[in-house]
Amino acid sequence: MRAAEQSVRLERISQERFIQAPIEAVYDYVTQPDRWHEWHPTSLGADTGTTGSLAAGARFTEFIDLLGVRVPLSYRVQVDRRPGEFKAVFTSVAVDGSIHFFLLPHQGGTLFKRVLTYETELQLATLHARMLELSTVALGQLKHRLENPPLVESRII
Repeated sequence: MRAAEQSVRLERISQERFIQAPIEAVYDYVTQPDRWHEWHPTSLGADTGTTGSLAAGARFTEFIDLLGVRVPLSYRVQVDRRPGEFKAVFTSVAVDGSIHFFLLPHQGGTLFKRVLTYETELQLATLHARMLELSTVALGQLKHRLENPPLVESRII
């Protein structure tokens, strides 16, 4: 009798948005994983052990909501080419992969491309569609946040 083999599914989601903000500002913001929860609906937070953009070789942990389950992802930054490219690879019990950002100056703003590549043994028919939907929401929220930064309160003393 042969043991049942689980197939690994390799998936890729590539999306881009024009963001009316300087490339340096976009790069500085998206390369701070401890701020991803501000714009990505699956991110519950990240522990980077520092503040600011992460450099190649940096390691960090992010907690995500994967279809209602809290999953820790362990990351390592592979590429840090300011201000045009950032890539981090991740691993977890449920999913492994990479997140890759490409940035180009464009018409006074930034053309931002996000490529998520992942593999999983989870056999959930709706997983890819849901991740695609959440990625679309994330990029919309990122665009809105960078184009409409929160007002800084000033106090008169």
